[in-house]
Amino acid sequence: MKYLLTGGSGFLGGILKDSLRQNHDVVTLGRSITNGIIADLSMEEPILPPVDVIIHVAGKAHIVPKTENEKAEFFRVNVTGTKNLLKGIKVLPKSFVFISTVAVYGLDEGRLIKETEELKGDTPYARSKIEAEKLVQDWGIKNQVNVLILRLPLVVGPNAPGNLGAMVKAIKNGFYFRLGDGNARKSMVLAEDVAGLVGDCENMEGVYNLTDGQNPSMAEFDTYLASCFNRKVKGFPQGFLNFAAKIGDTFKSFPLNSYRVEKLQTSLTFSCAKAEKDFGWKPRSVIGNFDPRL
Repeated sequence: MKYLLTGGSGFLGGILKDSLRQNHDVVTLGRSITNGIIADLSMEEPILPPVDVIIHVAGKAHIVPKTENEKAEFFRVNVTGTKNLLKGIKVLPKSFVFISTVAVYGLDEGRLIKETEELKGDTPYARSKIEAEKLVQDWGIKNQVNVLILRLPLVVGPNAPGNLGAMVKAIKNGFYFRLGDGNARKSMVLAEDVAGLVGDCENMEGVYNLTDGQNPSMAEFDTYLASCFNRKVKGFPQGFLNFAAKIGDTFKSFPLNSYRVEKLQTSLTFSCAKAEKDFGWKPRSVIGNFDPRL
């Protein structure tokens, strides 16, 4: 099988690339010279070779936009980039896989949320992903190509960016403090398990959440990470958090406020039952199978 992979220089894309190349011919597309096809999808329509499967991972995430230009960048990369990629397809593949996010649901709290949930995401990131999903779905219907949309929660793997990377670094260096009791449960999934799925996806289609099926509490997760580094987890008491939140409500530059404290203490999990039923998704638990030391 011949695959075209966008975003192969990124965190998840790099893991997918390494996994796919074990059994498939993989052509990567991106802005850096390490790619087989050098193109900036946000600005140009690429020239693409015939392939069996296209996996579109490239996108913008992991930042909170502070300016109008930063907000617009989500749409330039995630929406215009997807449009240009679709325009560049002259020979239809068997399948198109789009890596999306559970952020499209726009929820701060909920348990075992299913794919049928209304898409209420209103951040630039969420709205751009919702638009890109629709573009890909419409293109697939028009061209009779299988489209597989994977909505991912926290993706766990070596050298992860964003909050997970910062958390691992803080635990390793002894600077991590748990905020609150850590009882809130969150969905997550191993990057390697996602890679294993897309390596055999040419006959799959539809919209699916992928999680590890365990949805651990933050206390379970940070305790596990700390044990890998022979560390103990220290925490701030609830009274301190409530006091800090009041400061943040008054001074906007303060890193904590009532909204963020409440979000830390609410569970947000997603169901992967549909993937389990439709194509035998058998994920491994993040706890016990992720080594943050690698």
